[in-house]
Amino acid sequence: MAGSSRGGLIYWLTESRNGLGLIFMLPAAVFLLCLLTYPLGLGVWLGFTDARIGREGIFVGLENYIWLFNDSVFRLSVFNTIFYTVVASVLKFGLGLWLALILNEKLPLKNFFRAIVLLPWVVPTVLSALAFWWIFDSQFSIISWVLMKWGLISAPINFLGEPWNARWSVIAANVWRGIPFVAISLLAGLQTIPQSLNEAAALDGATAWQRFRRVTLPLLTPIIAVVMTFSVLFTFTDFQLIYVLTRGGPVNATHLMATLSFQRAIPGGQLGEGAAIAVAMIPFLLAAILFSFFGLQRRRWQQGGSD
Repeated sequence: MAGSSRGGLIYWLTESRNGLGLIFMLPAAVFLLCLLTYPLGLGVWLGFTDARIGREGIFVGLENYIWLFNDSVFRLSVFNTIFYTVVASVLKFGLGLWLALILNEKLPLKNFFRAIVLLPWVVPTVLSALAFWWIFDSQFSIISWVLMKWGLISAPINFLGEPWNARWSVIAANVWRGIPFVAISLLAGLQTIPQSLNEAAALDGATAWQRFRRVTLPLLTPIIAVVMTFSVLFTFTDFQLIYVLTRGGPVNATHLMATLSFQRAIPGGQLGEGAAIAVAMIPFLLAAILFSFFGLQRRRWQQGGSD
């Protein structure tokens, strides 16, 4: 009886479409379980302990979170993270959409320009950060040199040594890296919009702005929701760019939640506190995912359903 049951199970796994699907999904499920679910669960648990490097912690409940709530550096990192994410994401969307609209036109060598646009995205983050580190150098900055040659400033700008200068500098570096992803993704969405719709609107007397607002933008909304969700996630969890450029300085002015979590957990040895900071990022990330989910509901409008 048991043998027939095993035989039936093997037959179902090998011959059934659902069974084969389960087999094909098993490697990915194991991968996600080992490299995503387990680390996430361990991080959540460590956030409720006083674990340090070299010793196991004991359960302390919400003590780490209460401590962080009263920590001025943590509160500053939350402000920095939100400011960095919002400003950089808005700039990347605006510039990326503008670039996508240009690349969607009938331009000479447009395939070449599309390939060139991807370069900032494919260059390793550390190399980009090192390049910007030289661009923003307090003594040898090319920006300061050009402005001094033009007579606009009399002394080099301390890009990474002043709090607000440093904030805007790392945002500029992030925007430069992120624009290609937004531009190419939106360009792919623009390619799916039938040109006949714009042509019909033009025949009806619609201006270029009206065609963009009434035809292009509504049809592009689902793509925008997905692209901006990924852009926000990438920006919110940015680590390499900040760590190479400023390491959170000056005076914690560019510390994001990700870099502060690393600093407290690894160099500082406070694994529990660092894990608590990382867990505190989850609600913000969930909010971005929900934004994508509700944005995708607009696809019903494209399919003729109610919005």
